[in-house]
Amino acid sequence: MNTKQMAYTALMAAVISVLAPIAIELSGGVPVSLATLAVMLAGGLLGSRYGTLGALIYILLGMIGMPVFAGYSSGAHIVFGMTGGYILGYLPLAYCTGWFAEHYGSNIKSLVSGTLLGNLVLYILGTLWFMVVTKMGLIASLAACVIPFLPGDLLKIAVVCILVPRLSRFLHLQNS
Repeated sequence: MNTKQMAYTALMAAVISVLAPIAIELSGGVPVSLATLAVMLAGGLLGSRYGTLGALIYILLGMIGMPVFAGYSSGAHIVFGMTGGYILGYLPLAYCTGWFAEHYGSNIKSLVSGTLLGNLVLYILGTLWFMVVTKMGLIASLAACVIPFLPGDLLKIAVVCILVPRLSRFLHLQNS
């Protein structure tokens, strides 16, 4: 890891940490936040390895007490609570987004593919974890944790598809 990669990884961990706490609590107890947008940006801009590392740094910051989780919350109990599967799902979300960008370029097709696959994995991990912690059934969990988030996540994917190619060129990240 060179200095530029370290700096961009730290910067993306900071971006995730700034955007993720901005949240709206829904009735099901799972908040809508800008975390997934920031995580997809990290993967798309930094690639699978460093994007995932940025997301991991964010998670660790939250676990040690920095108020970076939704609603400016923090602590390991959040990661081990009902939304913890979604938080841990940020790792495959960043990885999938970054992997597709690395292998197929920062174009709309690869970014849509990577973000959709990453979100699918995030939804599976998060929903299974939610079901175990809350003892809710699949349909009720999908109604609380997936269905309400689909329109917003599609909008976030569109934003990522617009921003990543432009920022990659601006930041000279193609060869990072």
